[in-house]
Amino acid sequence: MSFALESDALHARVQAYARGEAGEGFDALALAIAEYQRKHAPGFARLVRRHGSALDTVDSIPAVPAEAFRLTRVAVHPPELDQVRFCTSGTSSADTGTHPMRRLDTYRLLSVEFGRAALASSLGGPAVVVALAPDPGTPEASSLGCMLRFFMHDFGAGSERWLVRPEGVDVDALAQAATTARGEGRPLLVLATAFALVALLDRAAGTRVQAPEHTLVMLTGGFKGKSRSVEPELLRSQVAALFGIDPARVVGEYGMTELTSQLYEGTAPHAELQGPAGVYLAPPWLRVAPVDPISLAPLPEGEIGLARFVDLGNIDSAIAVVTEDLIRRAGPGIQLLGRRPATTPRGCSLAVESLLLGSGGD
Repeated sequence: MSFALESDALHARVQAYARGEAGEGFDALALAIAEYQRKHAPGFARLVRRHGSALDTVDSIPAVPAEAFRLTRVAVHPPELDQVRFCTSGTSSADTGTHPMRRLDTYRLLSVEFGRAALASSLGGPAVVVALAPDPGTPEASSLGCMLRFFMHDFGAGSERWLVRPEGVDVDALAQAATTARGEGRPLLVLATAFALVALLDRAAGTRVQAPEHTLVMLTGGFKGKSRSVEPELLRSQVAALFGIDPARVVGEYGMTELTSQLYEGTAPHAELQGPAGVYLAPPWLRVAPVDPISLAPLPEGEIGLARFVDLGNIDSAIAVVTEDLIRRAGPGIQLLGRRPATTPRGCSLAVESLLLGSGGD
């Protein structure tokens, strides 16, 4: 299995790059991963041929639509080598797909490194970490649940506190965690989806969580398929009021199952990652750009397009992924502008066709 040796070498290079120990740049690594995927993944090779790409620049790497993870297996390696299979979200079983990973250690390193820059570096020490989520079990089927577990062990004392039960958010357990944090002189880190926070607000019914001064809330996800939603800024202010903290301490995170890396707002006080509210910042190993929905070509500053990601963590799946999320460049990062209407953009349709069917002769 020569591809496994090539993959392991690329994992080592990406991990060194993430730790700041590499002597090579982003472009060289991205092109090396793209060439590895072209060599060993027939679907991606067809996509490259259809684009007529020489794989000589990062922009020349054809992006795999996120939809493809629902329609086919997007992976270089065979299923028996999967260490984990993360399920994509959807409103029905027909909408879900998988992101298989041959190795989990790179995912752990990348998510923890940037989570530390955006969140833990603001806390000043080990925190009491809670997740407003159900226990994902082992092995985890949720990439978010897996990341939250990493954070509990790396940013806290290793104990796991999953506070969503079948009957809803356990407000009493949250209050107890806040009491523990205050009593031990430790900060509180709350990891939550937007919908879980809305459920918490409903159950709290106007009462306040007596949280430590240095409490931080990581807010992720939207309301797709959910029964109730709240506008982002209103939710942020309500959550801040519930915990008695500044709204800047409610930090937005953006991630998706089809990616290995995440983006964050840089609002946490004194964190390594700093930026304006509403602007999501990428780590050094991830590039994000708006692209035209028909040609999938990069768009200039200020124009709205589909989000195209080049993620060095996606070594064994798809180095470049395009989603139906709408974004716009904003200074050092991007603004998230919601999702495109349900119709699949033409450029994504053509890319999926290439992956599944080929283009003449295969």
